[in-house]
Amino acid sequence: MEEKNLTCIGCPMGCFLTVKIKDGEVQSVEGNSCKRGAVYGRKEVTNPTRIVTTTVRVLNGTEKVVSVKTKEDIQKSRILDCIRELKEVTVTAPVEIGDVVLHDVAGTGVDIVATKNISVSIDITGSNDYH
Repeated sequence: MEEKNLTCIGCPMGCFLTVKIKDGEVQSVEGNSCKRGAVYGRKEVTNPTRIVTTTVRVLNGTEKVVSVKTKEDIQKSRILDCIRELKEVTVTAPVEIGDVVLHDVAGTGVDIVATKNISVSIDITGSNDYH
């Protein structure tokens, strides 16, 4: 029987888990102090997923970047594909929390949404310099 040792991220406790696997199937999860630990342990060894957070560039905004995240978790193996695609994304202000910045990132079926409001920059000098 194979054993995988993990630190649970399901809650703030950070329990040390031991997941026992036989013939590719989870037999047991030990060390969790709550139900979320058992769920996390099973999922982490069979289909690990993550929420991805990063930033994308903003044109004409009061800030040069806006924080974004995946609307749902994506397969851990697709994180780099997601980041590569987001490096090419630029949005135009205004941006509102929850705005979809990119649909179906890297073919995952998951949208990228803004997690911060960015207003339009008002240029009082007339130079239109938004760099």
